[in-house]
Amino acid sequence: MMKSKPDEEDYWNSSKFKAFTFDDEDDEFSRLKESKQAVNSIRRLVEEDDDEDDVEKVSWSGEPVGRKTKTGSFQFSDSLSDSSVRLYAPELRKPKSEYKDYVSDWSPEETVHRMQQGKAVSLEKFRSLQDKLLLLDFSISAHDGNVITAVTLFTITFTVLFRELESRQTALRHFIHYLTETRDQRLLLELLRALGRTEDIALLQYKEHLSIADENKRRDFLKSCLSLPFSPEDSAHVQDHYTLLERQIIIEATDRQAERGGKVEIFQKFPRRASILNMPLITTLYYCCFYHYTESEGTYSSPLNVRQTFRISEKQFFVTALAARAKLKAWVDVDALFTSRNWLGFTRKKSPLGFHRVVDILQKNSAPTQVLQEYVGLVDDAELRISLAQKHKCHDIIINTYRDLKDRQQLLGYRGKVERGSVEERKINELLDNPQIRWKN
Repeated sequence: MMKSKPDEEDYWNSSKFKAFTFDDEDDEFSRLKESKQAVNSIRRLVEEDDDEDDVEKVSWSGEPVGRKTKTGSFQFSDSLSDSSVRLYAPELRKPKSEYKDYVSDWSPEETVHRMQQGKAVSLEKFRSLQDKLLLLDFSISAHDGNVITAVTLFTITFTVLFRELESRQTALRHFIHYLTETRDQRLLLELLRALGRTEDIALLQYKEHLSIADENKRRDFLKSCLSLPFSPEDSAHVQDHYTLLERQIIIEATDRQAERGGKVEIFQKFPRRASILNMPLITTLYYCCFYHYTESEGTYSSPLNVRQTFRISEKQFFVTALAARAKLKAWVDVDALFTSRNWLGFTRKKSPLGFHRVVDILQKNSAPTQVLQEYVGLVDDAELRISLAQKHKCHDIIINTYRDLKDRQQLLGYRGKVERGSVEERKINELLDNPQIRWKN
């Protein structure tokens, strides 16, 4: 049943979806408001049937009038989004005096120019495929993200135009960014399918795991993603993600039970601060180095098992294990990390990390001076070694370095900085009096 004219007026005045209003009863906009097309717009909102074509007015938000704007912050991937592009400008509301230009016969180029100026425009007259693409191309040439998004949203009402966006990468990026920000998953999937982007579709579906809170359901979902058409690199990532979560679930259940039982010493001395579930790989490795360092390689929680399963580099494993064992003040384990034995059976200190970095990690974990001194002495660069030794009060390192440099003047200067009558002062005096040392100054 059609509404009477007073009912229509009440509807537009009370609805939260306001259309443009025109108060001059004698002008062409009054007639437009009362036309069949305006009635059709009302019908769209109140779900009444009519066979007339719809009139679509596009605001600066890029939304047809009467459609809600969604908000969101979902980010797809670096290749599909441009975070520097703003999605919306404020919705266009102009003084009545400017409405006279609204239905003027503007060309596509003039229409885009007016949109850049913030003036009212009507896009409904661009109906043919050629006109829509011409309008889209002019918006791209204008280099205005808001205009590109608004025109793309108007143009893309035809599914066939999805393929046209493939040759217009700027508009495509803005449109995909808009859809990901507004979380319009349905339309985004439809667009990606039309473009044949199977790998992007797989990534979009994979990222749905972020909304699954239960760890067992998330694990099962990740397992179902393993058959999706990912690129080889992404496929390996998804496989590792599934394997890691599956392992975390097992470790979490075992450690929670051990902690509650109260019989495992390390859990009593160092209670767990958080669950290991959904933690990153390196955090998981640190956890295993902290609580399960001595376990055999055959267990899920063994650091060596984690390293092998997830192909962790020697350097990354070394840094993580060093930080975990230093945190526990397990200096014997720390020392063992550096011990290397050659084919003759001799041992020496070896590190995939610079020894100055090692000293920094140990110092942050309150290593005693005798521990720090050993690793400060292994720093290759003499100036850096002296600087670190001065910072950590490793007097022997400084004295020995000046001796090796045959720098008598520096040794004399440093003698004035040590305590009178100390072991360090006696050592310096012995070196200065040694006739076998050929000083350079």
